Amino acid sequence: MSPAIAGALARLPEYLSQHVLLSVSAIVLGCLISLPLAVVAARSAMLRGPALGIASVIQTIPGLALLALFYPLLLVLSIFTQDTFGFTFRALGFLPALLALMLYSMLPVLRNTITGLTGVDPAIKTAARAVGMTSWQSLLLVELPLAAPVIMAGVRTASVWVIGTATLSTPVGQTSLGNYIFTGLQTENWVDVLFGCVAAAGLALVIDRLLALAETGMAQRSRVRLIAAGVGLAVVIGASLLPLVGRTETHVVVGTKSFEEQYILGALIQGRLMKDGIGATRRDGLGSTVVFNALAANDVDVYVDYSGTIWANHMKRKDMPGRAAVLKNMAAWLKDKRGIAYVGPLGFENAYAFVMRRDRAEALGIKTLSDLALHARGMKIGGDYEFFGRPEWKSVVKAYGMKFAEQRQFQANFMYRAVVDGDVDVIAAFSSDGRIAQYDLQLVTDTKSALPPYDAVLLVSPRHANDGKLLSALEPLVGAIDLSSMQRANLMVDREKDKKTPEQAADWLESVIKP
Repeated sequence: MSPAIAGALARLPEYLSQHVLLSVSAIVLGCLISLPLAVVAARSAMLRGPALGIASVIQTIPGLALLALFYPLLLVLSIFTQDTFGFTFRALGFLPALLALMLYSMLPVLRNTITGLTGVDPAIKTAARAVGMTSWQSLLLVELPLAAPVIMAGVRTASVWVIGTATLSTPVGQTSLGNYIFTGLQTENWVDVLFGCVAAAGLALVIDRLLALAETGMAQRSRVRLIAAGVGLAVVIGASLLPLVGRTETHVVVGTKSFEEQYILGALIQGRLMKDGIGATRRDGLGSTVVFNALAANDVDVYVDYSGTIWANHMKRKDMPGRAAVLKNMAAWLKDKRGIAYVGPLGFENAYAFVMRRDRAEALGIKTLSDLALHARGMKIGGDYEFFGRPEWKSVVKAYGMKFAEQRQFQANFMYRAVVDGDVDVIAAFSSDGRIAQYDLQLVTDTKSALPPYDAVLLVSPRHANDGKLLSALEPLVGAIDLSSMQRANLMVDREKDKKTPEQAADWLESVIKP
């Protein structure tokens, strides 16, 4: 068995159990809300239209956007409950994913229940009343049993939708089978991507077939089929959730953004903590603003950010006082405004760096961003999902009068392929990325210092800001990783031949960093 497949199989119990727990919880909660609402709506034409309309509108919202929207809402609510009532809750992870998927599950159940109840022959309802049944007795003993196959068809549809959409919960910090997909896409580990897709599809297929058996049992009044479906669901769900039995929450959560360097550093920090007897888990693939806010809210405990991101995005500073001043002012701001402990810089800088194919840059005589600005109107530029919305890009545009013919957004790893293949002329890359050297790309110099320094800095949440054991475990990493080592570790994950996992690259980095 190949190491890639073995590694994917080793992670399957955790990913599958979390995925099933989330999906089943969302479906059950969605049914508990949708069924009573549908019963009322079936008896009220005035309520029926708005209920189906709102559920339909929710269904049009992209799954990832709906999941992401719940995090800031819950974060504000958690701050309010802390200030007002003295208790709080985790706004990252399970809860936002649960609420978003619950909403996603409602439309099929709501629509099919209304259709099933309104489709019952009026003569049957009249007969039920004629034998002395009350309205509620008619509903429970006649109408719902007759509508049950249609309702179950809605539950089947909702289950497949939820199981599929649950793979998108990774960016909001909830472990799922989507971890395979998101991590695999960022690190170009196609085994992981395929494994995640197949596992999610297989789970949806199994659940759908068992619910179809229950639907047939209801239609045919077959107790045998209903019992078989119930037992099958209990076995599948119970076996999937077995890894969670007796499990306790780990002490420290390490958060990462969604690119390979962050995965490597997350694995490195997790390994360091566990060697020192500190339980640690990771939440990978979080958005830049999401993970920073999660750190300040104690939903994440340890995180590597970059000084330029904090300076420009969170502190909203536009001045450039120099690296030492940036780090000093940033550390004070983190402590005073967010309660975050600044452990120190890791020793390398991961700055935004504009790069081109070397032959193209040499042919046009482009060495600096000023040179690039002269040719920009006839060029296409590529960036990651967030770059063109960041203040750093606005600073570059203002400093150099930059205006490109087209801006294109890519997943970070596809960006490099785009510039190498000529799909774009220049990309906003990362200086610590080994692919700059791998593809022999030309760095375009920022002579006006429009971009701030981007030292990788180690941060700890307010909850653990005075945790001596944790800080002692992390402090040896300060100043221990130079740029060439980080580039090489990144390249291990990027290269096509002899490709390494982020965990393997972290092990190598651990072996070469300064003591």
